[in-house]
Amino acid sequence: MESLSSGLKKKATEHHYRAEVMIAGEQLRLHSSGEPSCAFPPARLRLHDGKLIKDRRYHLRTYPNCFVAKELTDWLIDHKEAPDRETGIRLMQKLMDHYIIHHVCDEHSDYKDAKLLYRFRKDDGTFPLSKDVKVFMRGQSLYEKLVSVEESILKVREENSVKYQRTFLGSEMIDWLIQEGEVENRQEAVELGRALLEHGIIQHVSNRHHFFDSDILYHFWINFRRRRRLTELLNENSSRALSESPDSPFCLRKLNPDPGNTSFLSVQTNKEIKVVSAVRRSSITSLSGNSNAYFSAPPTLVFPPVAECNPKSVLKRPVTNEELLSPGAPYVKKTLTIVGDAVGWGFVVRGGRPCHIQAVDPGGPAAAAGMKVCQFVFSVNGVYVLHLDYQTISSLIMTGPRTLVMEVMEAIE
Repeated sequence: MESLSSGLKKKATEHHYRAEVMIAGEQLRLHSSGEPSCAFPPARLRLHDGKLIKDRRYHLRTYPNCFVAKELTDWLIDHKEAPDRETGIRLMQKLMDHYIIHHVCDEHSDYKDAKLLYRFRKDDGTFPLSKDVKVFMRGQSLYEKLVSVEESILKVREENSVKYQRTFLGSEMIDWLIQEGEVENRQEAVELGRALLEHGIIQHVSNRHHFFDSDILYHFWINFRRRRRLTELLNENSSRALSESPDSPFCLRKLNPDPGNTSFLSVQTNKEIKVVSAVRRSSITSLSGNSNAYFSAPPTLVFPPVAECNPKSVLKRPVTNEELLSPGAPYVKKTLTIVGDAVGWGFVVRGGRPCHIQAVDPGGPAAAAGMKVCQFVFSVNGVYVLHLDYQTISSLIMTGPRTLVMEVMEAIE
């Protein structure tokens, strides 16, 4: 059976990212419709409702459905979608780079934080309908159709003790496509499935196989109805980063807003304080300007600097799953509910089988929920994870909801 090549995986990841940018841009543009059949969920950012997008007159000419760049940057900061103007500019530049927005006269190829007029391309009919966009729109249409029916083939299924959302069998999807008149025959259905996989819309649950007419388990990689945070647009290299970094890249937080502070404090069990490079969950490859308070110098776009962060395990000795689960073991299980903020959850996971809490931000959501270093991660949002490595746990957290429910095992002192 054909396995996915590294080149195909990379291509699918790139398409997946572009799809996420399109969804985030559309959620920013649309007003709240309230209709469950809407192609996108009611947007968090209601630019039309907020009167930011409207007809504007300049030099005796009226420009329909446009916004002032400076006003939008203000709005992003006021609604906590960007921590500062620099980040707001970078976010909107992402939308320009992906042909979501443009200057009304196309006189500026970059997004300027000034009294200049910009417009969403879908508001003036200039959004390019390329082949890739058409595949994305087809995948979105199929997804909406599948999640809107009562007896959907999309289900929560388990493989290798890991639960996956929005899953389906390859042959099951093909049967459904033919039944619904989406394709004429099984060969056409396979070709459609392969196009969706190559464009990062669906994926084999272990990302090892292409799409086949078989009982292999796949899932929708994109949850079209999930509300995006704009800062996710700056996570272009997050998939690669997860596999390269020895620490979870999604949990470190800025300790406080003081401009001179660029450190994250990791409290060890012996009360020693270590200084760790500050990286934000929502901006792995972003915020690299010299004026940004999160970095004392511009970071690189890959993860070697983070690899140096707290390289030594906080555990005094290795602990096995058998030791944790044995009757009478000196460990107690605790359930923590952590509500992430715009920066993250405020902790670092490391190790594997079992994973442990390597660092906790004293001022972050995790610390407030009772998380401590040296706790072992038992489950994440109901998924048993003692047998998983930190990359898989990182993925479960990053693709899950903002409210994180974790079971941890803590040594009884």
